[in-house]
Amino acid sequence: MSKYQMYIAGEWVDADSSDWLDTMDPYRGAAWAQIPRGRSSDVSRAVAAAKEAMTIGPWATMSASQRGRVLRNIGDAISQNAERLAEVEVRDNGKLLAEVQGQLSAVAECWYYYAGLADKLEGASIPVEKPNTVVFTTREPVGVVAALTAWNSPLWFATVKAAPALAAGCAVVVKPSEFASASTLELATLMKDAGMPAGVFSVVTGLGSEAGAALVEHPDVAKITFTGSDVTGAKIAEAAARTLKRVSLELGGKSPNIVFDDADLDLAATGVVSGIFGAAGQMCAAGSRVLVQNSIKDELTEKVVNLARNIQLGDPMDPRTNVGPISTPPQYQKVLDYIQVAEADGARCILGGKPAAGPGITEGQFIEPTIYTDVANDMRIAQEEVFGPILSIIEFDDEEEAVRIGNDVAYGLVAGVWTRDVGRALRMSKSLDAGTVWVNTYRMYSYMVPFGGMKRSGLGREHGREAVYDFLETKSIVMSTDINKPSNAFVMR
Repeated sequence: MSKYQMYIAGEWVDADSSDWLDTMDPYRGAAWAQIPRGRSSDVSRAVAAAKEAMTIGPWATMSASQRGRVLRNIGDAISQNAERLAEVEVRDNGKLLAEVQGQLSAVAECWYYYAGLADKLEGASIPVEKPNTVVFTTREPVGVVAALTAWNSPLWFATVKAAPALAAGCAVVVKPSEFASASTLELATLMKDAGMPAGVFSVVTGLGSEAGAALVEHPDVAKITFTGSDVTGAKIAEAAARTLKRVSLELGGKSPNIVFDDADLDLAATGVVSGIFGAAGQMCAAGSRVLVQNSIKDELTEKVVNLARNIQLGDPMDPRTNVGPISTPPQYQKVLDYIQVAEADGARCILGGKPAAGPGITEGQFIEPTIYTDVANDMRIAQEEVFGPILSIIEFDDEEEAVRIGNDVAYGLVAGVWTRDVGRALRMSKSLDAGTVWVNTYRMYSYMVPFGGMKRSGLGREHGREAVYDFLETKSIVMSTDINKPSNAFVMR
């Protein structure tokens, strides 16, 4: 069994408590590694090191171009060690090796992107109406950043939070999910070797209720960035408000994937399957509600069922596998509970609806790809995030009804629209409550494209140029050039 240490202030350390947590292999159903159970004292050490590093340490005195070179070195290290990183992440959370390998290519490119952006975060000269006055702005790092990441894509989440924060000149303390911390700790090793100064990037492992809460509440943390459930996100926002910390939240979704009668139905059916059964449905952007125009409901449903029926479940390391296990025991039980809820509410199961069994999947946490019809949008299965391979098919008549049903949830992360009509695509994109609208595609991400949600799906945006501004303060400098002429002390200039 592997045994990891935390990475704090440039050193590998055990938790002060000397306690450990098992991390499970969801495919084999057994512990494969241990991580330290960090608590408030460990968090305090990491935050103190981060504050020192970005105020009086070498990170504070580096030029933006020098910081960018360190970030580029990290991208190189990830590219050179992608195979090992992918294997560790798959072992920890059961995601497909093929998907993680592809994602790691984007992870490296994301570091390159923010490396290039580091020395282009410019201020402005403002030609104010006041005579004999020069005004300009600068952009300065907001302070120590707490990054709390989820178990379904740990390396991606650590990257899209840390890379822009580091490009801005901040120092970062990451608290990964206790269910999947190993790959983030492996990343810390690469960052140290890439020349990241001590204290600028630390990883504290442990439970959310202990290490996570201590990090959120620490008075020297200036900014919190979190990926996870909307319930936890709301608690973090409430705690952060007590000390007026900045917060960005990438939360859940109950996303509509809307198929019109003029769509290419083969293309749409593939997009539907990808949107809900990819990653076993364990993604915030899952297209868990498929809205289908009445005239094509039966035809599309048949295509989706045929594709889903042939999904290969099994070892996530095996290239023949399409869908791996549910990543954590609590999530596995949650998905099973929602199957019972759906049936109690009157939804009709036409595929799956139970734990999967068979050769190669007897030890893991597998659930059959599951499809429900006769779903009303007010059912719990259509309103609440399941985070598993469960699809609800809902009918609609026209654009107006599709928008009404699509928006009739508490979330607003993404939406999909399938149509050949460009005008309709633009009208739907404007009308849907979603931070991202995919047209004739689904699950298309880029580190260059802002990503985030509306309503209970979160606050702020990750990815792209917009993300880095969340880690910066704008400072205005106002200078008078008329130093020989006294002004009236009691009149505002």
